[in-house]
Amino acid sequence: MKSHFQSKLDISLLSDKSDDIWVLNSPLEYYSELLKDVVIIPSIFQTDLASVPRVPIIFSFWGGTAHREGVLHDYLFRSNSIPVIKFNMANSVFLEAMKARKKPFYIRHPIYLGVCLGGYSSYHKKLVEDVF
Repeated sequence: MKSHFQSKLDISLLSDKSDDIWVLNSPLEYYSELLKDVVIIPSIFQTDLASVPRVPIIFSFWGGTAHREGVLHDYLFRSNSIPVIKFNMANSVFLEAMKARKKPFYIRHPIYLGVCLGGYSSYHKKLVEDVF
């Protein structure tokens, strides 16, 4: 079976005070060939979607291009995600999900490189149920 999202992204802003934090209204499900398993991200999970720096040129190219994939990646970075996976595997599943959704090479690879280079400080620092 090929990697794919098995459900739609159903999110709402956490509050009207911030445009950065979103909460899942229903579970988001993704089948990963790399993991050979379905990842189920529970409703009530809070995320900032894909964390692209707000530097104008960078954000204009890559901001808002990988929402579902960003939620998946945020979840896999939590210390009690199911399954618990290593940093490099979480990044690889993120890349896999972007490829599965047919994101072009010039979108998926720079974003992937960004999480590989800048994401370790966030890895396993929060629990799934933590709030922003």
